Parts: sequence; C-alpha cells; structure tokens
Amino acid sequence: MKVTIERAALLKSLGHVQSVVERRNTIPILANVLLEAGNGKLGLTATDMDLTIVEDVEAEITEPGATTAPAHTLYDIVRKLPDGAQVELSVQGDTGQMQLTAGRSQFQLATLPKEDFPSTGTEELPQSFKLHAEELRNLVDRTRFAISTEETRYYLNGIYMHATKSSGQPVLRGVATDGHRLARFEVDLPDGAADMPGIIVPRKTVGELRKLIDESEAGITVSLSDTRITFQFDSTVLSSKLIDGTFPDYERVIPSGNDKTMSVDTKAFAKAVDRVATISTEKSKAVKLSIAESTLTLSATSPENGSANEELEIGYDGDAIDIGFNARYLVDIAERIDGAQAQFSLSDSASPTIVRDPQDGSALYVLMPMRV
Repeated sequence: MKVTIERAALLKSLGHVQSVVERRNTIPILANVLLEAGNGKLGLTATDMDLTIVEDVEAEITEPGATTAPAHTLYDIVRKLPDGAQVELSVQGDTGQMQLTAGRSQFQLATLPKEDFPSTGTEELPQSFKLHAEELRNLVDRTRFAISTEETRYYLNGIYMHATKSSGQPVLRGVATDGHRLARFEVDLPDGAADMPGIIVPRKTVGELRKLIDESEAGITVSLSDTRITFQFDSTVLSSKLIDGTFPDYERVIPSGNDKTMSVDTKAFAKAVDRVATISTEKSKAVKLSIAESTLTLSATSPENGSANEELEIGYDGDAIDIGFNARYLVDIAERIDGAQAQFSLSDSASPTIVRDPQDGSALYVLMPMRV
C-alpha cells in the first residue's frame, strides 16, 4: 500500500474515526483503524463492536492495499504535523510496520493484519428515510442532556425515537429521561418513517452523531431495523447497535392538570438560578422557587456557605407556591429554550412541572421537584 494525502483531509477523517476507539482495549485490533486504499480514495474504519464509523477521503493512490494502525497514535502524529503537509503512508510487504512520511518527519508504526479487523457486517435495514441536518441537530440537542448515565437502567441510556401523532399530525419524536427530568422533541415525520419501530439510540452513538451533524448541511439518510441503525452522510457512515430494552411509558409522567402558569425571561432566569445556586451544597444543588403574583424569589441555603436570594419579575396567574428544583436541571432546560420567555406549568410543590418555549411547540420538558 502506498498513499499520498493532504494533512488537513486526513486529520479531519481521523478525527471522526478515532473518537469511536476506546482508550483501553482488551482486544488489540480494536485499538486500530482499518486503512483501505483503492479507486482514488482512502477508506478509514473504526469500531468498538457496538458502534462503527466508515469514512472515505480522496487521496492519491500509488499502490492499492490495506492495513491497520493504532488509531490514537496516528491521529496525534497527523495533528502535530505542519499545515499544508503532504502525508505519505506506505506498507512494504509483511514487515508489520507502516511508514508515515511528511517532509522531513518519518514515523514507523506497528500494524496488525487487516484480516484480524472485525467484519462490520451488512445487515438488512428495512426502514429508511431522510432527515435534514438541522432537524436531527435540534432533536439531539433538545433531548440528549436528559439521557440517564445510570448503567443499571440501561434502557434509559439513550434517546428513544419513534413515529407517533401530535395534535393529529404525524411526527418523529425523540425522548430522553433519567427519572428526574424528561425532554421531548418532535419534527415532522419524514417520508418512509411511518412504520419504523420504536428504537433507543445509545448515548455514545448520539455523541458521535452530534459531531458529524455539525459538518453537514445536507440531508442525512437514516436506515434502521429492530437492532441496528445507520446514519449516512456524504462520505461517512455511522452504524450502531440499538439498546435492547423497553423504554418506559413516558406519557404517564407528563402531567395534564397543571393549572398554574408562570412566564419568566429565559436568560435572566438561567443566570439568576446559576448565581443563587453558588450557595447550595454541591451534592443537592437545590434552589427554592417562591412564586407569587408578579414576583419570583429564588433562594438557596446551606450550613457551610450561608444563604442567597434573588427576585425576578414574572407573569403569574395562580396561588402562591413554593417549590424546589435541582439548579443544574433548571439551567439545562433554560439553555435549550430559544424564545425570550420560558413558560412553567405547575400544580403543587410535590408534583412534576412542565416547562415549554411558548414560541416553539415542538419541545416539552418535565421536571421533578425536590425537597428544600
């Protein structure tokens, strides 16, 4: 194999694939990236057995061939090369080494046989549809912060995506919850998605997908089965196993009888919560909201640090109420509301609260209160 490629192009592709590779691997081949040269392109593949990324990048192929090289080491070398450098990758015979040359820099990297690299599989994916990059970006951004990190509740360790109806209109809905808060976001149902099964996309896959969306303005082709999903970009395919579990009936935790409505300036609220929470204990991060006509008082106390309170002007049409929340959860939700106002629908101090952006009906957040 002998390939010449521009440093920036190689770095971009290596940046995508190396982040899939786990830092600690018990199986040596999984620490490597598969490099395949042919037809004017260099193909890069990395996998952790659950998540696979394949990317093609244009290159000058002097001699077609394939090998595997340590993903993180190769990425670090290319990252440190000067801008504009031409990088030559070559493997001669069965030496077990790949030579990387760029200007006066030369590196010899240990390789492993390409035959040892796991097959990435070509499972049949019966459902396929296209999503705009902006739609998928919004769905991920508005929900992923609520994904659970508790491994014992593995069925909550991802975003639940399914086709349903909202106000009589067919939608593709994404939902994430960790038991303390819930985030729900909808986009118009794409053509071809009506019969898709309900699926749970794992947290790591969501993270890698989000990085790729940033570099794409075109449509993204989504193909899936009950057990696997692929996201196809221009020259990159991200393929992942789905979480094998049943997502809970989230509709049951969305309250319907919350009759007290508070409107507050979104940015002012987020900043005030953050300031007041400086006092609260690191463990609980509790902030109390005392809501009365036209005034919201935020307060926090802790035995070690003292106390804090701050008042905000609000619109409110109900009886006075005191309710406590985790400050970080409040800020997380406020940061995802684009509108000038955030709308809180409350019932009482012990019941879940709904938070919405009045300007955008596609997102809904539910927050469990806490004792303060």
